[in-house]
Amino acid sequence: MPDYLKLTARPDELRAMSSLALAHMGDGVYEILVRGWLCTHGRATCGNLHKETVAMVRAEAQAVAVKKILPLLTEDEEAVYRRGRNAQVHSIPKSASRGEYARATALEALFGWLYLQGRLERINELFGRIMDEEG
Repeated sequence: MPDYLKLTARPDELRAMSSLALAHMGDGVYEILVRGWLCTHGRATCGNLHKETVAMVRAEAQAVAVKKILPLLTEDEEAVYRRGRNAQVHSIPKSASRGEYARATALEALFGWLYLQGRLERINELFGRIMDEEG
């Protein structure tokens, strides 16, 4: 039986996947990380967990967060980031600029790409830096 919490894709499958598919996966990964961080750091009470999560996963917050990790990215990670940033997105939320949304999509694509390779340690390293934890 497959372990659906630890999915992996072959390199050729990852290359064939669209940037938006990677971002779709990464959106879920990033939200799980934020939810877990909020719950384990006592930063949010039950009454406002959803509100705090939404504030941290919205495009504007992700666009700021990604700046913390850009200098740490490898060549391959930068390539995935650029590919995600350049994805042709057709609808942008009113609360975000086109640039913010592009950076957020790129961050999600990167996290999706790392997740589908099973690179959980790298995800933890980058997310820790985003959250200002040295890890």
